[in-house]
Amino acid sequence: MNMKKCFTLAILLFLPFLTVHANDVSETSDFTLSKIQVASIKDTQADRQYELYIKLPEEYTKNKDKIYPVIYFTDALWHIELLSAATEFLMEDAILVGISWQKDIKEDLQKDSGAHVSRFRDYSISKSSNPERQAKYQFGQASNHLDFIRNDVIKTIENNYRADPNKRTYFGYSMGGKFGAYILLTQHDTFKNYILGSPSLSRDIPYLSKLSGNTALKRKGLNANVFISYGTLEKKLGMHTEKLITLLKARNDKSLSLKHVVIEGSHQTAFPLTGVRSVTWLTNLNTD
Repeated sequence: MNMKKCFTLAILLFLPFLTVHANDVSETSDFTLSKIQVASIKDTQADRQYELYIKLPEEYTKNKDKIYPVIYFTDALWHIELLSAATEFLMEDAILVGISWQKDIKEDLQKDSGAHVSRFRDYSISKSSNPERQAKYQFGQASNHLDFIRNDVIKTIENNYRADPNKRTYFGYSMGGKFGAYILLTQHDTFKNYILGSPSLSRDIPYLSKLSGNTALKRKGLNANVFISYGTLEKKLGMHTEKLITLLKARNDKSLSLKHVVIEGSHQTAFPLTGVRSVTWLTNLNTD
């Protein structure tokens, strides 16, 4: 019997087993990430409903006298798996707090633009020049969303968990990265560390430059550690990000520590490495 016939016979012999496995696979169930708590939270100022995805360190219940650094991040559903895995291996003593998109958004808007539609309003700094788009998405409410994070999210976490108020970190990617830049230059004391991955800053550099040039802010100093990155294939976005880096450096702020990384890939493919590289950077800060 030649080799080809032997191979064919082997396949035929295994077909019944392959069929059984295929039938088994059809009986599936949803998998929930272990250790992730989901808590409802209300934006008390805007009367909007959100959720927090909270992950506590494995030794949290045992170390009752220990306080922990907290990583707050936007786009919780998109980022929780990567950050959970990265911190599990690189920074296992961190509390993770993911902030969801608005849960009680209008059904027709959610159906038309997706469950993430509120991010266009919450993470954006300026209004759209297109009246129809502005009416639909309500761009430019970053200030309101920051109030929600400061007054509701952070207070809830620090009132209910052993969270270190001196070791808060913000992680944001794309529009979330832009929102982080806005926080840094308006209410810099909200977080000690800022991770701004591929921030989408196409129309916002002039406004951020004005914020950075504020005399009172310059005199006080940002007192923050900042990680900024973008992908090698993000040509236009990279140009805008470099402008942000330039204006931060131009401050000559000795209280500001700036880490700039260019990561191989596009806006989408640079994200996983951004998560790993930034958590590694954060881990090194906490061990210094």
